[in-house]
Amino acid sequence: MFVKICGVRNEPDVAAAVAAGADAVGFVFTKSIRHIDVEEARRLISATPSNVLTVGVFSGIAAEEAGEMALRAGVDAIQLHGPYPRAAFQQLAGSRIVLVRATTLAARPDLRVGAYGEDMLLLDAPIAGAGERWDLSLLGKGRPRGRWLLAGGLTPDNVAASIAVARPWGVDVSSGVECRRGVKDHDLIRRFVAAAREASA
Repeated sequence: MFVKICGVRNEPDVAAAVAAGADAVGFVFTKSIRHIDVEEARRLISATPSNVLTVGVFSGIAAEEAGEMALRAGVDAIQLHGPYPRAAFQQLAGSRIVLVRATTLAARPDLRVGAYGEDMLLLDAPIAGAGERWDLSLLGKGRPRGRWLLAGGLTPDNVAASIAVARPWGVDVSSGVECRRGVKDHDLIRRFVAAAREASA
């Protein structure tokens, strides 16, 4: 089970995610309570082990600008979150960087992983980062196949049940491992990763 801890903003957050065994950490470059600037992200990324995927999260930022920011920060992956068209992914296709298409079922998206040229697909709640769960039964028989991540309202207490229902390739969490909005709880990070791995085993 691939596990991504999103919205990390400082060295202790990164260290906690790495120590817990997370496969990826996400840095939010969009205006948000979890926002981090490019230079600070670059500093944290330089201290992140190479086996942990570093992901720049962008929403409402043009693909070209996202690509430039990602290059400056040194992230391994770009997550375009929201109603980005196929052309946005095509713009970034030659950058030799991992592409993540993040969307919600409310947008009636193409659920084929790679449909826009992305390497991974992320399905989130309608309001990203709000800690809201969504009705997983809506996936029905049309659930994605391959490298797709489940997100939206996941916590250490419900991630196992969510994995059992949705059967994703990976999971993504942000608010579900926070002691208060925007502030990561390192014990919750540890518990989340452990619960996700145990459920997938």
